[in-house]
Amino acid sequence: MPRRSLLTARQRATLFNLPTDEASLLRHYTLDDEDIEHIRTRRRPENQIGFALQLCAFRYPGRLLKAGEVISEPVARFVAAQLGLKPDDLLPYAAREKTRREHLGALRKIYGYRMFTGKRVKQMKAWLDQQAEAADSSEGLIRSFVEECRRRQIILPGITTIERLCAETLVAAERRIDARVVSRLCSQMRSCLNSLLSEVVDERASRFVWLRQFEVGKNTADMNRLLERMEFLKGIGLSPEILEDIPPHRIKRLRRQGERYFTDGLQDISSDRRLAILAVCVIEWAATIADTVVETHDRITGKVWREAKKISALQFEQAQVDIAGTLAELGSLGIALLMARGDDAALLCAVDASCGWDKLGALVAMATQLTQTAKAEPTDHIVKAFHSFKIYAKRMLSALDIKGAAVAQPLLDATVIIREGKKVPDQSLPVTNCNHPQPGLQTS
Repeated sequence: MPRRSLLTARQRATLFNLPTDEASLLRHYTLDDEDIEHIRTRRRPENQIGFALQLCAFRYPGRLLKAGEVISEPVARFVAAQLGLKPDDLLPYAAREKTRREHLGALRKIYGYRMFTGKRVKQMKAWLDQQAEAADSSEGLIRSFVEECRRRQIILPGITTIERLCAETLVAAERRIDARVVSRLCSQMRSCLNSLLSEVVDERASRFVWLRQFEVGKNTADMNRLLERMEFLKGIGLSPEILEDIPPHRIKRLRRQGERYFTDGLQDISSDRRLAILAVCVIEWAATIADTVVETHDRITGKVWREAKKISALQFEQAQVDIAGTLAELGSLGIALLMARGDDAALLCAVDASCGWDKLGALVAMATQLTQTAKAEPTDHIVKAFHSFKIYAKRMLSALDIKGAAVAQPLLDATVIIREGKKVPDQSLPVTNCNHPQPGLQTS
């Protein structure tokens, strides 16, 4: 079976083809006086231009020119112009294979270029081992390898050789990372992780598949489903520190594999790989579900706030008729009292004539009630949703590891009281404005 290529045809061309644009030609293929002096030691025009092209190819892209390779017209014209020759002078070059080999030997001796053999292979393999874990893609590793060879003046081997070396190095790095993660797991933890694949939830799916089935909710039922998963993950007790020196893109890749595999697929892969995927998923999902819990709480709180505003606005709207009537009657009473001003007997008659003393008492009570309705804020109605928060608040605060800056300490103290069900002390905690949350809070 043919080996799978790591690079596309376009990526190969970018790395290994001779440049043709003017900027790259000026940068890589401009010859200095010393270069031209060495080139002039070749007697015939075709050998001069061939020698110069071999030198340019060594410098960039860093490889040998292949026997019979067609040189593009922009490259031939650019190099020939610096030598006072014509591009067509290249055509008879290397009719003898020996001439080409002699030029390669001379160039290596003059400029210090070395073939990719012997100790250079070992050196570059060691360099690849150091770079592989941090490489975020096979293309990136190959590009870095090519650039390092250019820097060290090592002539690039064939494309397939480079791809094979990089592929083997990436696989070895992947296995080292898997083994490093697994080495930090005790036997009990390994057994616990493996049980995620064998334990069945609701007679439908494995515990592993059940854990990854979560999304932001909008009500207390959704919140409790999230908290159930979060409590289970917290109960496993896997510390995020086991991933502290693993590159982020490696963690992301392991998680992505875990979210793509089904239970059967994970059971079929090697033990270290399986345990590494499970460990990464448990740690990453715990953090993600914590964020999802917070966002779900925000949605529930937002819904309660919107409903409270709606109730407040509706009550005020319904009170408009009563407000208008009460104001009208109070206005009539005020006019009668003003007209009877200065005569005590007339004042009593004015009240009787306007609304009467009994109705005046009811009118004052109505005015007081309407005043409270008009002054009411949405926060006055939030207490009606207390039962919704009571269903999950204590459980949520127990599941979340909440930390904050010193300025948020009073709010953190309040969460402890709710979480542990303590009696509120006589010195009440300071009340904060719902519209301006305390700074410095974070969850993990």
